[in-house]
Amino acid sequence: MTTTPIAACDVLVVGAGIVGLAHAVDAVSRGLSVVVIDRDAWAVGASVRNFGHCCVTAQSGELLELAQVSRERWLHYSGLAGFFSIESGAIAVAVNDRELDVLIELAESREPGQVRLLDAQGTRDRLSVAAATSGNGSAIVGGAVLRDDLRVDPREAVSSLAAWLADQPGVTFLWQTSFFGATDGVADTSRGTIRAEQTIVCVGHDLDYLYPGLALRHEIRRCGLQMARVEAPPGLRIGEAVLTGTSMLRYPAFTETAAAGALRTHLGSAEPALLEIDANLMFTQRPDGTLIVGDSHRYDVSMPPFLAEQTSGLLLDRAAAVLGVESLRVLERWQGVYASSPQHPYLVHELRPGVTVVTVTSGVGMTISLGLARKVMGALY
Repeated sequence: MTTTPIAACDVLVVGAGIVGLAHAVDAVSRGLSVVVIDRDAWAVGASVRNFGHCCVTAQSGELLELAQVSRERWLHYSGLAGFFSIESGAIAVAVNDRELDVLIELAESREPGQVRLLDAQGTRDRLSVAAATSGNGSAIVGGAVLRDDLRVDPREAVSSLAAWLADQPGVTFLWQTSFFGATDGVADTSRGTIRAEQTIVCVGHDLDYLYPGLALRHEIRRCGLQMARVEAPPGLRIGEAVLTGTSMLRYPAFTETAAAGALRTHLGSAEPALLEIDANLMFTQRPDGTLIVGDSHRYDVSMPPFLAEQTSGLLLDRAAAVLGVESLRVLERWQGVYASSPQHPYLVHELRPGVTVVTVTSGVGMTISLGLARKVMGALY
């Protein structure tokens, strides 16, 4: 029996996180009609559980190109949708000479001004702190301003972008709607069928629920993070995202330096507990003044929901040390989860004509999604 579709469009986007919304806004910019569906009543996944940091400067190669496009688009859509964004860059804090060596090498490899080195006092001034010792007792020795980094508020940006999109002509959102699959221009959902010329599936780490063989083939697992929102020390206002030595072991522009190997060896001796939890110790300040502090990384096919207090305590202790305070008062804790693969930082895969899967498989979803969407949609249209 043939049923009447509940909607028809040029592009069906499955998933209303930042990857899905990025494809929806790109489709709208091309004059296409769009339906966005999501199984939840609003975005509650990786897109709202992060730092809101668009980590542009620390990318390299194609990721840097995608990040630069995303940066322009974040600024464009924050203006249209009215959500917070700030072109403040980031500060990478060095508490030993090995970390400083990484920053010096990166600065020498980039165009003038993209990575600007700071001395110890200049770094402290940017952090608005007086004391500056790391968790292992080493004084801050310097730092660098990463010029092109951008920040948004993750709890506001995604919902505001969705609200703006919903007001555009030819755009429909169907929340609390599950996707079951699509063939021959027809998608099957929990609310009925939807006709679409193109279906873009952007479900992140839940790809294995829909296409387990594809997820297995590309070694996609879940990465679980421990994060917290804390009260800021009195008077603290930091526009920049703040990165530390552990960040220099994660992002490609840092890890590709010759100095990165010596840094890993040093941290393995000086801060083995941070390496044990695969830490990226960093923090950002939300518009309300509170700080988002994190994070640790653990990997599994299914992610246990339990948070280790020892891990949270370690991250908070080290963040407090960077700020030169004794402790930080926690307001909220949560577990972030995103898709991860050792094969590639993102996956674009055409399942069949008219159905494409797009998943960011590393912790750069906020950084590259708007640029990646332009690339994907440009290939389709």
